[in-house]
Amino acid sequence: MAKIFFSMSGEGRGHATRVKAVADLLRDRHHIVIFAPGDAYDLLAPAYHGTNVDVRNIPGLRFVYEADGRLAQVRTLTTAGKYIVGYMALRRQIQRVIRVEKPDLIITDFEPSLPRAARNCGIPFISLNHQHFLIVNDLSSLPSALQWHAKAISLVVRSYYYGQARTIVSSFYFPPLKEKYRNRGVVQVGVILRPSILQSTPTQDGFLLAYLRRFATPNVLEALRTSPLPVKVYGLGERPAEGCITYHRIDESRFVKDLAACQALVCTAGNQLVGEALYLRKPVFAMPEVNNHEQYINAHFLRQEGTGDWVELESFSPQHLRDFLDRLESFRARIVPEKYNGNPLAIKTVEDFLSESAGGSPSKH
Repeated sequence: MAKIFFSMSGEGRGHATRVKAVADLLRDRHHIVIFAPGDAYDLLAPAYHGTNVDVRNIPGLRFVYEADGRLAQVRTLTTAGKYIVGYMALRRQIQRVIRVEKPDLIITDFEPSLPRAARNCGIPFISLNHQHFLIVNDLSSLPSALQWHAKAISLVVRSYYYGQARTIVSSFYFPPLKEKYRNRGVVQVGVILRPSILQSTPTQDGFLLAYLRRFATPNVLEALRTSPLPVKVYGLGERPAEGCITYHRIDESRFVKDLAACQALVCTAGNQLVGEALYLRKPVFAMPEVNNHEQYINAHFLRQEGTGDWVELESFSPQHLRDFLDRLESFRARIVPEKYNGNPLAIKTVEDFLSESAGGSPSKH
């Protein structure tokens, strides 16, 4: 049994969902300690209370949004500044924990303090996230504006950490690797799927599912009210029904059941949820959040694969919804569920590396 330290970004539910799925697949053979900031801690701490998985709270970087969903750049920078001021003390604190508890391996899902502490302590670490596609993948198929944004965002991704022994990129799309990253410990896998998704049996029960994170501009709800199908909306809390729309509080079990049973999904363009929906053979209409260029890239590849469509959040209209619903069977016919399941290869990569490390000094990539 190995001791594994695991950290993640606290921004959004995707990172926490991915980390929980990996931890659940490893916890019967290894001791898992999760370092989680913000929303991720709030989600994972109750889920693992009283279990053999230890969840610890750490500070983290996060984005701040205006009421209309736009990125609040000044407040985001202010929040980042506060994190940076305390960063060195945080890293020293984590280094002390590493030296006392002596983990065998560290995994990070886009969180900088734990892998940097690991490097200082001589402990190998694995990067497992979606964001590293911006560094290792050939994105020349993107429109020129998105290529520019991808290069700009990749600088941020590079700044988080470097020197990982393996880079596992989890994504619902698979652009080719850049030549210099072939044979350099980079592994492309599908989405990391939680057990409840894997155990679900997809059906088509005649309703549309919508997940709207933090906010919904008025035009989105106006368009959804024109749906010929009932619409179940998650993410906005419980509200009185409005015509064909019913509103539901976030409940993982109920949401997964509805995801498995819906005709299709309307959501923001996060990698994790889109991948889960495609695994369940649900076409997706994605609406990238304003100024979130990573989501624009996700949406581009969704359309390129022919498994869904997208439009900017503020532009979603009744016509977009009608066109999407008219093409559902065409989208569904292009979905190959098996390719979206990244669990087996991701876990094999971790276990193989642990075995390699136990047999000698691990090679750095």
